[in-house]
Amino acid sequence: MPNVFKNYVSASVGTSSTTIYTVPSATVAVLVGLNLANRTAGTIKVDVLLGTTYICKAVIVPTGSSLGVLDGKIIAEAAETIKVLSDTASSVDVVLSCLEQS
Repeated sequence: MPNVFKNYVSASVGTSSTTIYTVPSATVAVLVGLNLANRTAGTIKVDVLLGTTYICKAVIVPTGSSLGVLDGKIIAEAAETIKVLSDTASSVDVVLSCLEQS
């Protein structure tokens, strides 16, 4: 079973739910980092979901700040998704780091 570290990035996520990552088929992903960066001049609130379960809900990211939202590792199974949604248009950059095992 090969192990591969990968980063997935998405810039300017806004008010439409955006899929940041879908675990490939026949793969297990260990989510090791998830960072949110506010790119606006105001405070934003961000939701992050694994499938339909919130990793964080309405987390506040102040102006000019970033936030790491994983306190530990999360295991994601094949076909599961990570989605991000902000309360402000084009407001958050996202970096997801994971270890894929297939």
